Amino acid sequence: MHRQLVRFIALITLTLVATSGVEARHKKPPNSHSPSFAYYLLVLSYAPDFCDQPTGNKDPRECGAGRHVGFVVHGLWPQGETSRGPENCGSASPVGQSIIDAMLHYFPTESLIQHEWKAHGTCSGLSVDDYFAAVKKARDSVTIPDALTPSSQLSLAPADIESELASANPRFAASAFRVSCYPDKELQEVRICLNTDLTPRACGSSAGQCSLPKIDLLPVR
Repeated sequence: MHRQLVRFIALITLTLVATSGVEARHKKPPNSHSPSFAYYLLVLSYAPDFCDQPTGNKDPRECGAGRHVGFVVHGLWPQGETSRGPENCGSASPVGQSIIDAMLHYFPTESLIQHEWKAHGTCSGLSVDDYFAAVKKARDSVTIPDALTPSSQLSLAPADIESELASANPRFAASAFRVSCYPDKELQEVRICLNTDLTPRACGSSAGQCSLPKIDLLPVR
């Protein structure tokens, strides 16, 4: 009888250890205080214009000749309605290799994946698994029209870029899109505003806006 009791206790202990290991991957980031925020910005960087800038990490997977890279995910940012959202909301363990492998279909580099989790994911109130699942869902919900991945240089008004995006995404109003630009009049990012459940919404003033009359889109090469 004593031997059976010992075996039963050992079995329960092993079960609890295994369960805690599974649950750990789904817990919120340690020391996270889950700050409040109004909405998400899905930020898509335009690689040809980024790669033309004099500064920044020009990884050949994004900027190498013949890569044919257009828009890439920069991040999914918790955002205030009228101000930038919270950043760096607690200690962040390195993102695991399985998530990195999956997210390299969206982000150009491992270092950006790690940075976005530390700077923005830890402020989402989500676990690392759930945060990157949200990034994937958000990006997959947006269609980039062919007109915005040109084979020759284009010059467009920011409002025209937003209208092109709205036309390609009937679920989104034009007010859900914002464009940012570099000082040299090239397209920097497209920013898509989403509710915390990842449904489209109009952007708040914190999403920013390019004020130039026209900006250039270099060709995808």
